[in-house]
Amino acid sequence: MNQLSDRLNSLSPSETLAMSQKSAELKAQGIDVINLSVGEPDFNTPDFIKEAAKKAVDDNYSRYSPVPGYPALREAIVKKLKNENGLDFTAAQISCANGAKQSVCNVLLAVVGAGDEVIIPAPYWVSYPEMVKLAEGKSVIIPAGIEQDFKITPEQLEAAITPKTKALILCSPSNPTGSVYSKDELEGLAKVLAKHPNIIVIADEIYEHINYIGKHQSIAQFPEIRERVVIVNGVSKAYAMTGWRIGFIAGPQWIVSAVNKLQGQYTSGPCSVSQKAAEAAYTGSQEPVEEMRKAFERRRDLIVKLAKEIPGIEVNVPQGAFYLFPKCSSYFGKSVDGQKINDAGELAMYLLEKGHVACVGGAAFGAPECIRMSYATSDENIVEAMRRIKEALAKLQ
Repeated sequence: MNQLSDRLNSLSPSETLAMSQKSAELKAQGIDVINLSVGEPDFNTPDFIKEAAKKAVDDNYSRYSPVPGYPALREAIVKKLKNENGLDFTAAQISCANGAKQSVCNVLLAVVGAGDEVIIPAPYWVSYPEMVKLAEGKSVIIPAGIEQDFKITPEQLEAAITPKTKALILCSPSNPTGSVYSKDELEGLAKVLAKHPNIIVIADEIYEHINYIGKHQSIAQFPEIRERVVIVNGVSKAYAMTGWRIGFIAGPQWIVSAVNKLQGQYTSGPCSVSQKAAEAAYTGSQEPVEEMRKAFERRRDLIVKLAKEIPGIEVNVPQGAFYLFPKCSSYFGKSVDGQKINDAGELAMYLLEKGHVACVGGAAFGAPECIRMSYATSDENIVEAMRRIKEALAKLQ
């Protein structure tokens, strides 16, 4: 007898975590698996940030923090937004959470009600539609294929808006594609949104600093929609702090107050020690961020070059994040040893079982013709993984 709630039963399990688990099982059997399925930097957290955390422990930062986070951390975020993004916020307009993931979910739960529509460009991060389900909303998906660099146009956005549209989730740089919206592209979207004053924009900018085209552009910069944009960011990707679990929102006071009310009832403030580490990340040297960005850019160039040498897969050149999202539908319908590949999920499983490389099928990202590869791993792993993938794909007839 299934006594789980309808809310829980409506959710899909995370496919990215599922692939990680399957690759871990093979590794446990002694098989050498190269894992390209995980969305986290392979670098260690910079030492000065770790030292700040140790000091926080010694200084007894072991009690509850305010629900939206310590004032000192929120002030550090205010300065970051001013210095790096040219955006003016007050500390009261910042709310910190247990990672950017909770931050996105907090905003959706605060503003979306039953039947409200949330526009999500596809390919999308796997959790967005599931979070909309939790909020009892309805996802309206706008597909953007590789031929348009996985980015939606103003015309597509306009066509998707209805009287029920409550929010748009925009992720730039993007997980899973690595695509980055330029200032001009964002301005085009902002002009459409300016005509629809009831739409909240959730701007997921967690990959802001992993950017290969220069300065990050935020959709919050356009005054005509500024009061309706909620920026979501955090320390996970830029500072290699995924496990520290600190994200934040910066947005209109009424939304931040609502999120604080919500968070006050179900998690309270995020980890006290992690907050002091995050404060150090934002106020200390930014050199490690640039060093990691350069390493990711080098790896991007390497994986794109090697992927282009594999017949039958189509790649674009990602401009940010650390993912390649090749189109591989030319292999659908092919077989080896009686095993037929029908879709990207089966192709990813084939590459794991026969090539011992873990990727993630694109269906979970709203792009069933693609697979996601994370290049947040060593150059040696990238070279060997792409060699194995090329070899395994060549066997399909």
